[in-house]
Amino acid sequence: KRGNVTLHTGTSASRILFEGKDQPRAVGVEVEQGGQKVVYRARREIILSAGAIQSPQLLQLSGVGHPDLLKSLGIPVVAERPGVGENLQDHLETYVQYACKEPITLYSATKPLAMGAIGAQWLLTRTGLGATNHFESGGFIRSEAGVKHPDLQYHFLPMAVRYDGSATVEGHGFQAHVGPMRSTSRGHVRIRSASHRDAPEIRFNYMSTEQDRKEFRAAIRLTREVFEQRAFNRFRAEELSPTAQVQSDAEIDEHIRHQAETAYHPSCSCRMGHDDMAVVDGAGRVHGVQALRVVDASIMPLIVSGNLNVPTIMMAEKIADAIKGQALPPSDAPAWVHPHWQTLQR
Repeated sequence: KRGNVTLHTGTSASRILFEGKDQPRAVGVEVEQGGQKVVYRARREIILSAGAIQSPQLLQLSGVGHPDLLKSLGIPVVAERPGVGENLQDHLETYVQYACKEPITLYSATKPLAMGAIGAQWLLTRTGLGATNHFESGGFIRSEAGVKHPDLQYHFLPMAVRYDGSATVEGHGFQAHVGPMRSTSRGHVRIRSASHRDAPEIRFNYMSTEQDRKEFRAAIRLTREVFEQRAFNRFRAEELSPTAQVQSDAEIDEHIRHQAETAYHPSCSCRMGHDDMAVVDGAGRVHGVQALRVVDASIMPLIVSGNLNVPTIMMAEKIADAIKGQALPPSDAPAWVHPHWQTLQR
């Protein structure tokens, strides 16, 4: 426990309260707690860390957003920031799945008796199959020559499964999850009423650009190439998904439209910057108001080429340093680039 932190459960924020007109200052947060409205006043600043969906939602409910949207819902405009909720990005992925010739995958672990034993082992010793998420290997590659930095990410799973709630694929198998890291599709989060209880409109607009479709086609074909290497001959049986019949660009596009899934990396909907569509500055401070910061994945200008957890922690640490007045380290560290990236894919 920390003496300077109080955690309230069963509590939902309904809006941020502001005072002043020329330079509105965030002074408190109105919440719903036990069926009652409660106001918590701020002595210094308010930090909003509700994620890429609810951070823009709460800003809009509080009067910070596109004036046309706010006025249409009867919400007084505190600060005109048309970029709130725009620029929404995510990582979309699909999996390439094969049956396995040998009974060495995690398929056996899906049986009731095995799951009971795995659970007991984890409870008693914190070891075994229950102590891992099973994505023990992965990687980043470039989709083609001329791509300077890796734009595809892989996760390998030693089992053939579906994530849509249907039954596990029968029999032993394995799969690679793969998807583009720098999607050019853009979506939005927009409130549909003045109540925090109503879910906002969330549109990712997945696969809305030709560049995204091109990268997904490359992802499928490169994954097949990986699994066709000699090292997999002992294990590789028939292709279960997309199946060997899916070969043309149109067939791969259709497969992606029906089978791709989110990697749960929503971000960029309160993006950092200094132009009219930016929501926060480099220290997370919301433009147009005082004493309010956003610190979560929503402030990324562009989605990062990998998972969001560590970059989000990094941003929070750097903004914490800025709040405390500590100097930030230099940001000119070079990134490795393949010496022949312009002419070679590998």
